[in-house]
Amino acid sequence: MLRALGLKSGDTLALMIDNSLAYFDLFWAAQRSGLFLVPVPTRLTAGEVKYILDNSEAQVFVCSAAYSDVARQILADRPDVPGVAEFFAVNGALPGYRDWYGEIAGLPETPIAGEEAGSHMAYSSGTTGRPKGLRNPLRGGPADGPNQLAAQWAEGYGISESSVYLTPAPMYHSAPLVCSTSAQRCGAPVILMPRFDPEDFLAAIERYRVTATQVVPTMFVRLLRLPEETRRRYDLSSLRTVIHAAAPCPVPIKHQMIAWLGPIIAEHYSASEANGSTQISSAEWLAKPGSVGRASWGTLHICDEEGNEVPAGTDGIIYFEGALHFEYHGDAEKTAGTRNPLHPTWTTVGDIGHVDADGYLFLTDRKDFMIISGGANIYPQEIENVLVSHPQVADVAVFGVPHPDMGEQVKALVQPVRWEEAGPELAQALEAWCREHLSPIKMPRSIEFEAVLPRAENGKLYKKDLRARYWPQ
Repeated sequence: MLRALGLKSGDTLALMIDNSLAYFDLFWAAQRSGLFLVPVPTRLTAGEVKYILDNSEAQVFVCSAAYSDVARQILADRPDVPGVAEFFAVNGALPGYRDWYGEIAGLPETPIAGEEAGSHMAYSSGTTGRPKGLRNPLRGGPADGPNQLAAQWAEGYGISESSVYLTPAPMYHSAPLVCSTSAQRCGAPVILMPRFDPEDFLAAIERYRVTATQVVPTMFVRLLRLPEETRRRYDLSSLRTVIHAAAPCPVPIKHQMIAWLGPIIAEHYSASEANGSTQISSAEWLAKPGSVGRASWGTLHICDEEGNEVPAGTDGIIYFEGALHFEYHGDAEKTAGTRNPLHPTWTTVGDIGHVDADGYLFLTDRKDFMIISGGANIYPQEIENVLVSHPQVADVAVFGVPHPDMGEQVKALVQPVRWEEAGPELAQALEAWCREHLSPIKMPRSIEFEAVLPRAENGKLYKKDLRARYWPQ
């Protein structure tokens, strides 16, 4: 079907679909056609989706019927996405969209001529709020040829044909997409949950005799909050590996999970940019609580702002050497900002941390003041830009504050143009303003007012001091 639409190797297919079989169908269609596949987060606004479609140079857009409001807006605003020539619907009908499964029903099931390996094109949000596309050159070669990530999955976690892999997270995130399809490359069946529910998760492990799964720390929290009798109701004896990533896990939470499931919990630290990774087992973590492990792909370097390596135990910028040398699509300036000033082949995504004398990495901060809520990365600048555009706002600071379930939640401190307007009525107006311009995950969960926000003479906001008020010292 993709070939019949005129797509050739190096072209782009974008998906905004819910967790369903269609994700795998379309991933492998792109993979075997030499295409870039762009997973679009399902919680974005129409404006945010249009930006990704345009920036990724997508020619085909496939959308689930569940997102009909956004789908209709995209179709109505076709001039904003001039490159998209074809619109398809899955998991239901959408006005103006062709039925994907209906269209392919009469086509042959034999492989196409000239199969070539494709790739997925992830978007990693930038500090300005605009997502950054990771479009690295296709490696070429056969579609089912050797794959670096699948090899790591097999070697690092023992994923094989005898495994049963469970995916509970949204497939538009890089880790669930890459890891579940890597499990398929290893020959393992994949169990896909429509959405995460803690008891359904345990029931799926028992029902399908799941051997491996990947989660985020907030899922650990929700699992631990189940009543003890509920947790004991399910047979989890098939589990061999529970991997967690995407956000730092509180040390007490991980201790509780290891005590419950045994020393089968592994952790890896990486980014959508895939410029390197670390890995740590339960046994290692118990000896090094809080660590995310030692380098498993690429060579790890901790450097100061000038690019010099710093001694063990000293915080610095985390760089990797020798893994994937990524680039941000169409943004040479942002790409250049990821390179070490003294060693241009060393790359960073802006995270801060330190290594101990044994080479174990400990994260100190995540991309400055990036907010990590439920495993999702939220960048304050975009929210600040929306709020400060309101006529009653003079200045604003947005940052993350502790939340017992999500890890962090979004807080906004607002300096109003007229202090006498500060209060519940303005807060409600600003919430409505944000709902109009932001996707739900980026919405401030609380708004407070400050007479004057602290800024240096050069305009720099002392956000660290503001944020510290809300975090335990």
